[in-house]
Amino acid sequence: MRVLFVEDDRKLATSVRRGLEDAGLATDVVWDGVEALEAALTTAYDVILLDVMLPGMDGIEVSRRLRGRRVRVPILMLTARDSIDDRVTGLEAGADDYLVKPFALREVVARIKALSRRHLDDRSAVLTAGPLALDTAAHRLIVGDQRIELTPKEMAILEYFMLHQGQLLTRDQVIKHVWDYNFEGGRNLIETYINRLRRKLAAAGAGEPFETVRGAGGYRFEYARL
Repeated sequence: MRVLFVEDDRKLATSVRRGLEDAGLATDVVWDGVEALEAALTTAYDVILLDVMLPGMDGIEVSRRLRGRRVRVPILMLTARDSIDDRVTGLEAGADDYLVKPFALREVVARIKALSRRHLDDRSAVLTAGPLALDTAAHRLIVGDQRIELTPKEMAILEYFMLHQGQLLTRDQVIKHVWDYNFEGGRNLIETYINRLRRKLAAAGAGEPFETVRGAGGYRFEYARL
């Protein structure tokens, strides 16, 4: 999952970004509203974490303009102001959720995860496919009664494929949703991670859900339906 974090307090931005990435969320940070608008219009983010008080253009206006351009990415708005009028203003400008500073990082991660699942029929934090049960809140993969250890990046890649079961996902799509602007590994790195996941799933008796789609530069994740 890829998040855009818009925050002009650089110390806070650095701290939160580190926490989000530790939770497996690729995070791009920009410092003002103008940069935020440009980034959100040019990159497909899964969630935008948007501070209200920003230089250049405030978060309310950023949200309003994104919705005016039919950008439907979920927006979690952050503010130090907790009045009902402030919250209503943010929601009416197109925000999907509202969080007051100071906040707990665990709650930010939980709300981001919840917003990213809002399009699913089943909004549970647990994704299932074949014998797999991936708890995105607890960062835990279970096969049967066995827990499979995954790195944060392996977890993020598997989650992305499980959210798009049966669909062809290209290497470029995976890069755009699982890494941030600082990605320098090249497209072959995706193959390395997919192979790691294949080995771990096979060792756990979970079969081979990843299909390499040659000629398309990507993969399809799916367990055969009986």
